[in-house]
Amino acid sequence: MPGFRLFGYFLMENNRTTENPAPFLFYYARMKPVAYLSLGAALLLAACAQKSPTFDPYRLSTEVKALSSDAFEGRAPDTPGEIKTVEYITREFTDAGLSPGGDLKDGQRTWTQAVPLGRFEITGPVKISVSIGKESLPLAQGEQIAVRAAMTGATAVKVDNVPLVFVGYGVTAPERQWDDYKGVDLKGKIGIVLVNDPDFETGQGDFGGKAMTYYGRWTYKYEEAARRGAVGMLVVHETGPASYGWETVRNSNTNTMFDIVRANPAEAHPQIEGWIQRDVAVDLFRRAGLDFEALKKEAQTRDFKPVELKGEGFNADYAVSSQVITSHNVVGRIEGTKRPNETVIFSGHWDHLGIGAPDARGDRINNGAVDNATGIAALIELGRAFAHAKRPDRSVVFLALTAEEKGLLGSEYYAANPLYPLATTVAVINVDALSPWGPTRDFSISGSAKLDLLDMLVTDARAWNRTYSPDAKPEAGLFFRSDHFPFAKRGVPAVSFDSGENWVDGGLAAGKAAAEDYTEHRYHQPADEWNAKWPFTGMVRDLELIYKVGSDLARSDQWPNWAPGSEFRAARDATAGERR
Repeated sequence: MPGFRLFGYFLMENNRTTENPAPFLFYYARMKPVAYLSLGAALLLAACAQKSPTFDPYRLSTEVKALSSDAFEGRAPDTPGEIKTVEYITREFTDAGLSPGGDLKDGQRTWTQAVPLGRFEITGPVKISVSIGKESLPLAQGEQIAVRAAMTGATAVKVDNVPLVFVGYGVTAPERQWDDYKGVDLKGKIGIVLVNDPDFETGQGDFGGKAMTYYGRWTYKYEEAARRGAVGMLVVHETGPASYGWETVRNSNTNTMFDIVRANPAEAHPQIEGWIQRDVAVDLFRRAGLDFEALKKEAQTRDFKPVELKGEGFNADYAVSSQVITSHNVVGRIEGTKRPNETVIFSGHWDHLGIGAPDARGDRINNGAVDNATGIAALIELGRAFAHAKRPDRSVVFLALTAEEKGLLGSEYYAANPLYPLATTVAVINVDALSPWGPTRDFSISGSAKLDLLDMLVTDARAWNRTYSPDAKPEAGLFFRSDHFPFAKRGVPAVSFDSGENWVDGGLAAGKAAAEDYTEHRYHQPADEWNAKWPFTGMVRDLELIYKVGSDLARSDQWPNWAPGSEFRAARDATAGERR
């Protein structure tokens, strides 16, 4: 029945591009036999049940171009770039038809949520060296080492001849009967630690194979160093286990740092946090009579014991300015008609790295076009789509978050101080670094968590002939590096959507090549700039799918949950009594 197949194809395509396919069906019915009409009517019901609004690739391109222009100075928090960014998003949310959803002022919602943050910046020269006997080996900031501004509140870092101790992967995991420290006291010392988990090299063991656990994150390693009273922790950079190159490390760690305001920051941060180049670590080990590769292999076993780099001492001298500033999450909202206290959240971060060290072209502005002007453009257009549709039963919030690049701080603050209760937050769909290229045959999420929200995405994606591909690089720990994580660890079903890599035009090879090129040459670098060649047609497909899932949740009484056995299920179940 070629006519039926043609009609089905036409209706499927119309469903992707038109708000209402009924007029086309009416025309078709007049021209075709009744038998075709009954089949067409069935298709119409299916199409209307899963229709999505029209998303304009030109509008997406225009918004990404604006947000990633040099005028926004890389969108760093607490800079003129933040002021411009917050004003831009507020204006676009308003034009889209959203209402303010932020802090209350005089009984009315504003457009922003104030986020108090500690701001820390190295001022003046950075002097770092390692004493080896009578010799002093200087280490250049940004080249051989990348130390962050101290986030302890100290106005200066000055240490002399501090012992260095290799602590393997720096993991203490009692539930896995694993302890890299073996009772060694790190007080007054600096640890040297490997990035990722002990399983990374072999792909098998007690930490889930290639998929990174939170123990593999550098944030955990710094936190553990603070708990043990260490002066500092230096992470050895290797591109494979880190999942990014040294340029990314340098750009992310040598600029202004931020943290949530803490009563006792030394409980979360050692005085010195930084990374060192692998070759530098190998040389330091050699000078101490140690074999880096042999010790790295030992560190992949339970029997590993910390090893001091005898005869070597770490020296550092630099000033730090610190102050408390106020950054902002930008919040738009559509209030639900029946259950406004139940909330579906779409989130994405607006910040990037601001102005930093010049690249090979002399460019100092980290524009952040893909990461994450694409996500903010997505929020604006999703908001526009909801605002122009029938109002949902539940409320829908569009949350543009600050300071993601500084450690998910905007989302951490919101999750700790929610504007709308987490117990009645239905789900969080985070959008971060969507692909501006063409459509894909697949999609993914960060990490490999199992939850009903993913099942909904998988089911609805079939309408666009898309399939789910598990996280291609679980070893990169992306689950812990996106703004959905602060919600997830508090039990809220949350995913960070990924555009996929199996391109319709070019297949998996083309998609992987583009992703690898971006990671190596543009990610967290000034070269992450808007490109006139980007068609944004893939983002259109992404938004159609994301809208469908969010709209279904907002127009239903469903409460998705984590899969049985998930580490986040208990936190969600504990609040079940607060949901109807």
